[in-house]
Amino acid sequence: MALKATSLALGLSTLMAALPVSAANVVASIKPVELLVKAVGGDTTNITTLVPPGASPHNYSMKPSQRRALENADVVFWIGPDMETFLERLLGSEEFEGRVVALADHEDEERPEPERDDHGHEPHGHPHGGGEDPHIWVDPQLALEMAQKIHAQLGSLDGANRQQLDANLAQFEQALQETEETISQQLTAVEDVSLFAYHSAFERFAEHYKLNLEGVLTLNPELSPGARHIADVQNKLRKANQPCLLTEPQFDRQWWRSITQGLDVTFSTWDPLAMDIEPNAEGYLKFQQSIADAVLKCSPKHTKQ
Repeated sequence: MALKATSLALGLSTLMAALPVSAANVVASIKPVELLVKAVGGDTTNITTLVPPGASPHNYSMKPSQRRALENADVVFWIGPDMETFLERLLGSEEFEGRVVALADHEDEERPEPERDDHGHEPHGHPHGGGEDPHIWVDPQLALEMAQKIHAQLGSLDGANRQQLDANLAQFEQALQETEETISQQLTAVEDVSLFAYHSAFERFAEHYKLNLEGVLTLNPELSPGARHIADVQNKLRKANQPCLLTEPQFDRQWWRSITQGLDVTFSTWDPLAMDIEPNAEGYLKFQQSIADAVLKCSPKHTKQ
């Protein structure tokens, strides 16, 4: 990242280390939500994250200690039932009434009905309301809206340091804008590259930065794609300009190598669940940069090295 962006991030870290904003017990469903809570609440926020590295938020089975953390939580942040399906029934019960914040609730945009795979399933094998993609955190502007929602909820808790929360959010917004500008400049190196993603998690990042995303390898990461969809993707790969396939560590399936065999395809790996990102106040900024770095490995300059 540029020097200015780094300076902003360091300033953000220093500011957030100053004071705890609250003594509240916070639970986050997944790592990216934790990163946004840290950005708003600071590094001293007492937070438990449910889905560990390498696990899927669609079918995770909680440990008893995590169930207890939920019971003792003052607030629970999650994306919503279209993402963390294992929490839908539990968080919808009276036990958690008034303590749960679904960060995808603000989405009211109209999207077309999603296409189905050869098995008749929608992406992830469960419906997205109105055809919406639940991976909202990969889009930095939607992540800022999530951070604002987290800010409002943390500020409403007893004993909250609202002045510190306000300062944290303002610093995060400034640093995020600088990071976006830096990434936008970097990604001009791949503006002519035909990108293909493992599944729909990458789409919102691609839309935000106006990347050339030409196809998605599988519409349902829980199932191998059907023959018709594989043939369609292979045809697109053959016609693509410098095709690059962005894979994900959560779905280590070897069949995608077989369907690209004999094709001139570059591969890169990105992580929508931010497994290797340090969970601190700067974490979300580094997460955005990590996605950009993965895409930049698709650039002709990089592949020729």
